[in-house]
Amino acid sequence: MATTRPNGSLYTKTEGNIAIVEFGHPAGNSFPRELLERLEKEFYILSEREDIRVIVLKSEGEKAFCAGASFDELVEIADADRGKKFFSGFAGVINAMRKCSKLIVGRVQGKAVGGGVGLAAACDYVLATEAAAIKLSEFTIGIGPFVIAPAVERKMGNAALAELTLAPDQWKNAYWAKEKGLYARVFDRIGELDKEIDVFTEKLASYNPEALSEMKRILWEGTSHWDELLGSRAEISGNLVLSEFTRKALEKFKK
Repeated sequence: MATTRPNGSLYTKTEGNIAIVEFGHPAGNSFPRELLERLEKEFYILSEREDIRVIVLKSEGEKAFCAGASFDELVEIADADRGKKFFSGFAGVINAMRKCSKLIVGRVQGKAVGGGVGLAAACDYVLATEAAAIKLSEFTIGIGPFVIAPAVERKMGNAALAELTLAPDQWKNAYWAKEKGLYARVFDRIGELDKEIDVFTEKLASYNPEALSEMKRILWEGTSHWDELLGSRAEISGNLVLSEFTRKALEKFKK
């Protein structure tokens, strides 16, 4: 059952050596800052647990995977400091996923927008359904996907990042995302997706945990500067959201 909590929900359940982290929010599984902070902390906690070898990241329901950051909080930003803090939410989660010693498998059952695409890109391996179209719509409100761009570029390449960013009103389907490297495999139905998630993660968790941890480290080589990088990107977004262009665009969306 989908959550009705205004700040969203976050639950972790353990099956053997696999931790399943599920987030939810009534507004398209979007993220208010409080929920992002909870998710960030959860990755750090799971990273230290010796009994966990693999993490599955998923969202509630059968529709959207993640609609990005909370629109309600975005429109309330009144100064640059609050703006940087708001955009630092996804920066914190992506960095926590990057530093996590466990491999993270993403389950993307539906559409992903903005920060939702960043979350998928920060997973080490992603399985998705045909419904898992993606879009980076930030330009339409006068900002850009600056915080998540390094994760998207690392996974999909600079050309795909440009194609998504510069056509912010266009959805790219799941097969396009697979072709570009965001998804490893795409399934017709959620039932098929979940069966494969179970089989794949059980197999992955049966391998040498030291080898899994070393592979995680290798996959993320060259990203040690991301704490500073994503922080500076959050500052760019925090300033842009105060621009006259963005304030007018947000007013239109509110109406």
